[in-house]
Amino acid sequence: MPRFKSPPGRFLHFGPFDVPGLPSRRVHAYVPWGARRSAPRPALYMFDGQNVFGDEGSFAGGWHLHEVVDRLPPSRAVAPVVIGIEHGGELRMQELSPFPVMGKPGLADGFLDWVAGTIVPMVRGALPLQEGPAGAAIGGSSMGGLGALYAHFRHPDVFGGALCMSPAFLMGGRPLFEYFANRPRPSISRVYIDCGTRESGGQMLPGAERMFHLLERKGYPEGQLMFREDRRGVHNEKSWRRRSPLALRFMFRL
Repeated sequence: MPRFKSPPGRFLHFGPFDVPGLPSRRVHAYVPWGARRSAPRPALYMFDGQNVFGDEGSFAGGWHLHEVVDRLPPSRAVAPVVIGIEHGGELRMQELSPFPVMGKPGLADGFLDWVAGTIVPMVRGALPLQEGPAGAAIGGSSMGGLGALYAHFRHPDVFGGALCMSPAFLMGGRPLFEYFANRPRPSISRVYIDCGTRESGGQMLPGAERMFHLLERKGYPEGQLMFREDRRGVHNEKSWRRRSPLALRFMFRL
């Protein structure tokens, strides 16, 4: 990890918010040091906001993304404001999938429309953020990685990038891959996908590789699409925490 470390920023908390058809929830933001004195920052909207910053709610610890942001070298990346959106508890898998999952209907369309239409404007009104899709990416892990890529393609006018760690693409099955195969590449698009070799006994890696190659065929310019195989990676926050510095440098580099 780079030696550079900026002074700590500040946390802000919003809500709770009512979500149509889903449980209410809170939203948490980390604003890097100096954000008020500099040009507007890009934003990274993250699913599973309960453990984006701290360890609560996770057996393997949290992501601690605020620490990663503070260590981004200013010569290589623009430190984003990170917005963690809490999940819907027992409905988490459904709200992050646009198609049926585990025998239950997918609820992602309504949930992501709420994120794009309510949370993004609210946060932009409260914080110094860049406008337009070039200034916003959305990310998550596992089902959150699936939901992030879907959110990017469903709302390309809002989210210009997707950060997909250990994405559960195979949970979406054939309809999910057909959806992405039939959608045009967003005009502003940067996509990061990674997966650990040992996740679920090696069963998750093929889905991540398949989606990467599907997107690759859409003709991404050099430097706009990245796939990373982690030979030490397992399916937990410890692995995502370790991989997140490179992911953020890719997503928010100058």
